[in-house]
Amino acid sequence: MRRYPHILTSLLLWGFFNLGYAQQPVPDPDTAFRNARELAFQGDHPAARDTLRRILQQYPEYTDVHAFLANTYRWEGDHDEARKHFNRITSRERGYEAVWVAAIQNEIQAGNRSIALGLANKALHFLGDNTAIQELRAELNSANQKLHAPGEEEVKKEFKNGISLENRLEAFDSYYDPMMYTALEYQRATEFGKVIPRVRYSNRFDMHGLQFEVDLYPRLSNTFHGYLNYGYSDSELFPGHKGSLELYANLPKALEVSLGGRYLSFAQSDATLLTASFGMYRGNYYMSFRPYFVMLGNRKPGGSGNILLRKYLSDGLNYLGLNLSYGYSPELRQLQSGTVLIAETLLFLESQQLMFDYQFSSGGGQHLYRASLGISRQEYVLEPDTFFWMISGGLTYQIRI
Repeated sequence: MRRYPHILTSLLLWGFFNLGYAQQPVPDPDTAFRNARELAFQGDHPAARDTLRRILQQYPEYTDVHAFLANTYRWEGDHDEARKHFNRITSRERGYEAVWVAAIQNEIQAGNRSIALGLANKALHFLGDNTAIQELRAELNSANQKLHAPGEEEVKKEFKNGISLENRLEAFDSYYDPMMYTALEYQRATEFGKVIPRVRYSNRFDMHGLQFEVDLYPRLSNTFHGYLNYGYSDSELFPGHKGSLELYANLPKALEVSLGGRYLSFAQSDATLLTASFGMYRGNYYMSFRPYFVMLGNRKPGGSGNILLRKYLSDGLNYLGLNLSYGYSPELRQLQSGTVLIAETLLFLESQQLMFDYQFSSGGGQHLYRASLGISRQEYVLEPDTFFWMISGGLTYQIRI
């Protein structure tokens, strides 16, 4: 019994010593990092991690230190803890080859070969034609082809073609009858970027109409990519001509910005919308904000915008999304009618929209399904300050080849 006070005193002294040690400043992080590496290579991973954490407390963006910390967990077989750290790094810095390689190897060692393959594809999206990642992906594809048997988890492949069909219905509490929208599109991934021709059909106001358009997503470099769109219709339900041009830039710390414009040609006037976007990735979450500034004839400029929140689930193909918008958004809604009155006024109407999306995949990513449900409140064109409610729902199916 007499030994207990001595043991308690020793524990308290040990705790105070380590607390003070953990809070000591690191005057030379590079020297401390070298010492931590020596400790780790000697097999003393816990001591190495103590030093690495002290460095990161003062220098949280010292990526080499953070990556080495993740690797100490990987070397010990704690792949879940290593994954957490690798995810934090890649969500902040997408262009770090060594981190992507280590993250892929961590999943391979954990037995998650399909996740490793998905990481390799994601890394190539950000790094471009990277030899180390391509070799890892080739090894994973080869091993999966040899080992894959019925009943095992499907391996996500790289698909260059896709065909999708979308159907959407809008129902109103007053003023309008239900409206139906359908879109059929083909996607082709090339070495220069993605090409998407599309045909839209709409049934509104007891009229039918078609619109033909094409999207281009050229990849300019590892940092920049673009978006171009052109659409044509001879129906009153759509703009006669529409066009879009935008430049995107991938920035450090998992940020993405863009600047561009939209053009809409009506029967007797044209409208220009200037737009930009700011997005960020944080772990499995993506958030973006996009404003629009409308210029039409002699009218004062108008404004609108939307906020997108998305949580990715098992990979980039499976997610839950929430879209909040204010005012007219050409990406979310088509014009309600082609007459001069409605076409010009719609850009300046007060409206709010809340939209939920859920996308999931099957067959190793070959089949994609997306369901959407939204509610909107919009000002009636012919009676200012009078509003109606709209509920919309849609289903989209895509097969990738």
